[in-house]
Amino acid sequence: RVTARGMNRHTFVLPGEAPVRVALVHDWLTGMRGGERCLEVLCEVFPDAPLFTLLHVPGSVSPTIENRQIITSFLRRFPGVESRYRYFLPLFPWAIERFDLQGYDLILSASHCVAKGVRVPAGALHLCFCFTPMRYVWDLYRDYFGERAGRAARLLMPPVAAALRRWDRATAKRVHHFVAISRFVAERIRRCYGRTADVIYPPVDIRRFRLAEELGEFYLMVSALTPYKRVDLALAAVNRLGVRLVVVGSGPEEVRLRALAGPTVKLLGWRSDDEVSELYARCRALLFPSVEDFGIAPLEAMASGRPVIALGHGGARETVVPLNDGAEAPTGVFFAEQTVESLVEAIHRFEANAHRFDPKALRAHAEAFDRPLFKERIEAWVAQRWKEFARPLPPDEWVPGPVPESE
Repeated sequence: RVTARGMNRHTFVLPGEAPVRVALVHDWLTGMRGGERCLEVLCEVFPDAPLFTLLHVPGSVSPTIENRQIITSFLRRFPGVESRYRYFLPLFPWAIERFDLQGYDLILSASHCVAKGVRVPAGALHLCFCFTPMRYVWDLYRDYFGERAGRAARLLMPPVAAALRRWDRATAKRVHHFVAISRFVAERIRRCYGRTADVIYPPVDIRRFRLAEELGEFYLMVSALTPYKRVDLALAAVNRLGVRLVVVGSGPEEVRLRALAGPTVKLLGWRSDDEVSELYARCRALLFPSVEDFGIAPLEAMASGRPVIALGHGGARETVVPLNDGAEAPTGVFFAEQTVESLVEAIHRFEANAHRFDPKALRAHAEAFDRPLFKERIEAWVAQRWKEFARPLPPDEWVPGPVPESE
């Protein structure tokens, strides 16, 4: 079993309370995406808490995360796991359950796969910041293991996925309280786990983005190149229209997408935060054609004063103010279906109404999701849940305390 006994444990102290020993759990550390930006804030709240994770690629995440005790699983011993870790999905439950968290009072997991299934010692409180129930075997199973997957995956994954779903549902009982990143995810938690969840929206670091007043000449996508992101849909739409598109991101779909890209498309691969921020400021609008649990990219675009052309499903419905006759300060345009025709029509509608998008209003909307606000909300939520756990009142005396919700 993997343990951190003997290491310094961070103490979380509330006024009048004894120190609370805290451990953080995250699925894996292979890059700075939306989940890692949330984790970064959790690391600031608990600056010395050890971090348990299946896999860590050194240098792939921010210094705030890197500069702490990181305890990894046995998966790190497999050759090539750093780039092909998703192939080890059937082993993830076993790996996460081998972490030994004895001696900790508060376990805070940040989970989109298996982190929430960690074994929690008796007498400890487990809070889960849930990005989504395990997406690979629930809502996105077909995207990962459907027609585009290899023959072996299509044959072997049905029983494996069924077993993973049973494990995922059963281990939800190890969590005392869930907080979801959107109402969309909270509903998925209810459907998959039969549990309720509070909602705290993820952070956007407004300081990273400069406000630009003039619309640029190219559309932008900032996305992992994976099937469910539907970058292929954006490529087909801009190929038909002959407009410029810049795509930032990397992933397993890169070879296929480069073959689909027309002459007006540039796939830049991975870029630094500073380069991405500059691209936001110079673009015309962000294309966002996927069903997302929340979606940080639209808010990053808005922080730069740039509108969004988004699929009107999932988390985008909670962050984008759609263009309509009554919207005083719209922040984007929705399209209804994941089809080329629907996206092309939305781009035409955006172009006809481009003058209605005020860069300053777009940034003001994004500021409601700013990083310091997220930090305050997550600190208050953890403190409230700990107080309820440490000093439970009789049922007839208990009144829920104010838990911040980003709505």
